[in-house]
Amino acid sequence: MRATFIIDPEGVLRAMVYYPMTNGRSVDEFYRLVQALQTSDTNKVACPASWPQNELIGDHVIVPPAKDVKTAKERTGLDNSFDWWFVHKKL
Repeated sequence: MRATFIIDPEGVLRAMVYYPMTNGRSVDEFYRLVQALQTSDTNKVACPASWPQNELIGDHVIVPPAKDVKTAKERTGLDNSFDWWFVHKKL
């Protein structure tokens, strides 16, 4: 096995990726992962798979879920949402 560990400046382990010795690793994916972690931390959002070229929402990020019923109702039917629980935005 091989493993890659991503550790933030405070020394906190943020990601571990394991893969077999017989297969190569994707440096581009590790770079994307570091960018996504930094974007999530800075903007308090989530980055979907394949971000920033996600097949569903492109380079948008995911807004944290609603914490109350009022906010959930406000999100329903927005152009940038699939439902109250999945709202995205451009940074």
